[in-house]
Amino acid sequence: MRWVSLATWLIALPLLGAEDPSYIRDVRPILDKNCTSCHQPASKQSDLDLTTYARFQAGGKRGPAFVAASPEQSLVIQFITAAVTPPMPFGQPPLAASEISTIRDWIASGARDDSSSEDASSEPAVYHQPPVITALRFSPDGKTLAVSGSREVLLHHADGSGLAKRLPGKADRILSIVFSADGSLMIAGGGTPARFGEIQFWEPRAGTLLRAVETTSDTVFGASLSPDASKVAVGCADNTVRAFDTATGKELYKISTHENWVLGTAFGIDSKRLVSVGRDRAAKLIDARAGQFLENVNQLHGELAAVARHPNADEIVIGGEDRIPYVYRMDRPRNMKVGEDATLIRRLAAQDGAIFALDWSPDGKRVAVAGAGPSVNIYDAETGLPLASCTGHTAGIYAVAFSPDSMHVATGGFDGQVRLYSTKDCRLEKSFVPVPVDGGAP
Repeated sequence: MRWVSLATWLIALPLLGAEDPSYIRDVRPILDKNCTSCHQPASKQSDLDLTTYARFQAGGKRGPAFVAASPEQSLVIQFITAAVTPPMPFGQPPLAASEISTIRDWIASGARDDSSSEDASSEPAVYHQPPVITALRFSPDGKTLAVSGSREVLLHHADGSGLAKRLPGKADRILSIVFSADGSLMIAGGGTPARFGEIQFWEPRAGTLLRAVETTSDTVFGASLSPDASKVAVGCADNTVRAFDTATGKELYKISTHENWVLGTAFGIDSKRLVSVGRDRAAKLIDARAGQFLENVNQLHGELAAVARHPNADEIVIGGEDRIPYVYRMDRPRNMKVGEDATLIRRLAAQDGAIFALDWSPDGKRVAVAGAGPSVNIYDAETGLPLASCTGHTAGIYAVAFSPDSMHVATGGFDGQVRLYSTKDCRLEKSFVPVPVDGGAP
């Protein structure tokens, strides 16, 4: 397992018992492995989307994909057995005989839909132990702290005094959370590994899901919202950056200039540009209006997992595998010479482990760095000097966020505890499990 996978693959998938042929347990993994890369919302070949039972059943240009109890009359069987052309998966080796048999048996048994457990539900998850925390964020008014859970976002009172709302959704994992400046919109990005990525659009004050958009065949990472709240960008495991219209959820464009997974995004202060970082070690500058790659911001070092932007300037801090946070300006002051890092402002101190999360305080004065090391370290953003070290975590730290007044910092990670610290001296103010365990209070 690669180092950066820790923040995304730690929650085990639910186990299913051996029963009659199952769509979720038996059929959908075959589709996800072989078919959904071409038949999903962002790339719906032949108008066919295979990411949900209902869309699979509806079929595409040639009609419904299957006829319950009649496998030989079902288009999906005809295509995967090459009874019609072109055979599927298109341009790929045919499915194994056992996989074809699995789909045929499921259709013959009635093509039962057992996907309800994966769909958005009004019933919140039941926890038997604290979940790994992979995302958290304060609301702009400072009253609420949104925390990732299992198939839900939990809205807590910002001082840690209690749970206010639970917002259940479809995605198994929420890997990033971001609010609009006025607090009327909250974006939660994540998905279910090897199945789908999802972006959820919430009205957080009422707890209303406005819309949910599925994209790609894997989770999405590092969601960011443009300052004008018109676009949301995400990184993807198919090496793309994708941008969506917040009013409709429509995909605006995808950019394929990265050579590996994209794990973080950040818009510039005027919403016109976007920076993305990923496993290919590059921080790439993108024209956010046209969806066009402009140039690399950085010299390449280690794989990158996180990016955060200065609240009032086009400066970013990036970090990842090589343990060093780098502060860059998005604008190049002059033409670069070979080997020159002309946009580099400063390097912060090397951390005790790989970097998984970064945040820049709203007053612009501090940068917080979290990761595989045992503490969250806070630095003076202007000088790069260390200010404080927040200790107490017992394993990897995957999320860090400053409060709107810059006086507090929240952290979360593998041990399932949210910790609230004073920014000034990293004094621990509150520690709590954000979910009810075995039905009890959080």
